[in-house]
Amino acid sequence: MWCGFGKSSATFAATCLITASLVVVDTGFADAQRSYTPQQFRAVLRGLGYNVKVTNTSLRDEETKKAVREFQTGYKLKPVDGIAGTKTQNYAATIIQILQANLNAVLKPNPPLPRDNFYGSRTEAAVKEYQKKYQLQETGIANLALRQKLNEEAKTVFSKPTATPTATPTATPTAKPMATPTATPTATPTAKPMATPMATPTATPTAKPTATPTATPTATPTSTP
Repeated sequence: MWCGFGKSSATFAATCLITASLVVVDTGFADAQRSYTPQQFRAVLRGLGYNVKVTNTSLRDEETKKAVREFQTGYKLKPVDGIAGTKTQNYAATIIQILQANLNAVLKPNPPLPRDNFYGSRTEAAVKEYQKKYQLQETGIANLALRQKLNEEAKTVFSKPTATPTATPTATPTAKPMATPTATPTATPTAKPMATPMATPTATPTAKPTATPTATPTATPTSTP
């Protein structure tokens, strides 16, 4: 989908003027490219959704001048003269840098896209990947609608606090008090009284009386006269 310009300034502003709020979390962009080759600048225009053919001829042809005027009008660059001067090229470079930063934030390609101001093959491939993610036509062209959607998604990513891993506290085991065993009282056996055996009386024999023989009297003979 090409960014359509032309009819009324209101329609143009509503459909083609990108929000001025840029992602400011990562501002370490390279210096803006001050001098593109004609082919490189046409690739940038085409990548951003302007209808130009990528050739290396002069930027003075009517098709390219028309695209440059649309770009200048959309971003309120003065003068709107269709000439790709330093100011126009620098602004285009900034937009490409933001696009590349947003793609890095959302897609996290490895390695990340270089923020090199050029709409090269890697940037185009990343745009196709983003389009595939949302089931869009995979043109590799980052038109205004795509850039706005990508910009909002990148803001969400950047606004999330970076989780700083905190050291997981290792539980310091507190010394578990060892149960002091209470002395199990050992039963002190009480001396079991030994039964004093009762003396079995031994029968003391009584002297068996022996019969004391009595003297048998002998008859004393009497003398006969």
